[in-house]
Formats: sequence, structure tokens, C-alpha cells
Amino acid sequence: MKKIIGVYRNQNMHWVGDGFPVKNLFSYDRLGQAISPFLLLDYAAPYHFSPTTQQHGVGSHPHRGFETVTLAYQGGVTHKDSAGGGGQIKTGDVQWMTAGAGLVHEEFHSEEFANTGGLFEMVQLWVNLPAADKMTAPKYQAIEAQEIPVIELEQGAGHIRVIAGRYIADDAEHSGPASTYSPVNVWDGELKAEHLHHIHVPVDHNVLVVVLSGEMQLNGTQHVQDSSIVMFAQDGEADIQLQALKDSKFLVLTGQPLNEPIQGYGPFVMNTKDEIVQAFNDFNSGKFGEIPVAR
Repeated sequence: MKKIIGVYRNQNMHWVGDGFPVKNLFSYDRLGQAISPFLLLDYAAPYHFSPTTQQHGVGSHPHRGFETVTLAYQGGVTHKDSAGGGGQIKTGDVQWMTAGAGLVHEEFHSEEFANTGGLFEMVQLWVNLPAADKMTAPKYQAIEAQEIPVIELEQGAGHIRVIAGRYIADDAEHSGPASTYSPVNVWDGELKAEHLHHIHVPVDHNVLVVVLSGEMQLNGTQHVQDSSIVMFAQDGEADIQLQALKDSKFLVLTGQPLNEPIQGYGPFVMNTKDEIVQAFNDFNSGKFGEIPVAR
């Protein structure tokens, strides 16, 4: 089985805007190349919002050089950006936004969710772009729940969804609907208490298992609580054993390392300091555009 080299847990919550109470479970400023091509993951654990007519979320802000992936587990979010992308994601949907050369966007609770209130639960993942694609044109992929392949596990043990990349089960290959700029797998799933499941990951990828909720044991020995990430060695092994001690919700992230310098500041992630300075200059001079105002 694949060797575990680190387990990190974060119980500290902070607010992003006034709509996203998140725990940062990993970030490139601490883990760098070890998690490439992934950069950051924020988990908004279930949080109750009362009904309101106000807009809660994050107002207009820029990005350049990477992609943001938002997974909606409970609640709804509306997105608008300066490249003309936009839409609403609700429970089970995924939004995959390529900032590329630069855009400005905003994210708010959907009007429907704001009006009814209730539990809100989301994940936002940042995926780095290869140097050759950092200045690609911005793109927006709205992926609805019904487009995402679901593999039901034996004995009603739970399920795995293939959002990006490929997953092989019982000699059948399942491909995720998201298009990516480098080889990555993004799978999420649920495993019921007392059940076991083996996953197989590419041996040349960096691999992270994220336990969002519940409690798991990995590879028969490693106890992992909620809001934790597990990192694995690149040791030529492909097999990881997941065992749920309680009903658990998890993510599996694997990606071919980019092996390129990572230089980030705030909403920009590039390869050099000069490119970061250029990003600020381009944003300040209006080159990222503006979000269209609804008439």
C-alpha cells in the first residue's frame, strides 16, 4: 500500500467575505511542490444561514494563473465574471473556473438559498496551471450533478463520483466531465461506517486524501479525523485502503507534479515575482475587465 507521509488537521474557521465560513485544509505556501499541481483547499463545513434578502458572499475580486473549483454539497452559489462566465451551482454541482490570463469575478449565495436559508456546505479547490497555460483565455465550466459519473460501492457501502480524470472500477473506466490542463483526478465520495474500499491512484502523481466529515482509518493503521488531509509518498505504490469508522465524506486528489516554480501573492499565482508585479499592473490598469452590470 502507498506510504503515508503526513496527516494535517485544521479546526480553525475564518470568513471569506460574509458568506463562506471556511477551514483552510492545505495551502501551497506551506506545502509547495509536495501538493503540485494543487494549491489550496478551503472547506466550508455545514453552517446554518437564516433566510435573508441580503446578498452574502464575496464581491468583485481578481485571479490570474490558476483555476478555482467549487463543489456544492449543500446550498447554492451564483457566479459572475468579467469573461462572460456565470451561472448558479446547487447541491451536487461543480463549477470549474479557469482564471488563466486574468478575470474579475464575484460569488454570492444564490437568491433561492438566501430566501429559504438552511445548511451551507462547499469546497473550493485551487488547481495550478502549467507555465505554458497561465496566460490562456479565461474559461468557465458549469458541471451539473447529473453529468458526474457515480460509482456505487458494493454492499451499499457508499459511492464515488468522478469529477475530473479517470477512475477504474471492475475493469470499467469512468471519465469525469471536467477538462483540465494537466493530468489530475478529482474524485469525491461517501463511505458508510464499518465499510472498507480500496482505491488505485497513478504512481507518478502527488496524492492527497481529504477527510471532510466523519472519521476514517487509512491503510489499516492511520486514524484520520474530519477536516484533515493525508499526504502520500511517491513510492511506486498505487493502492490506498479507505475504512470508515463513522459515516464519512472524502475527496481524493491526484495530479502529475508540474515541477515549476510557484510564486504567489493574494489572488495571483505565477512562476516569478516579475509576473506577479505584472499581474497587479494589468489588474490596476483595467486589463482584467469588469463584471457586466445587469440591466
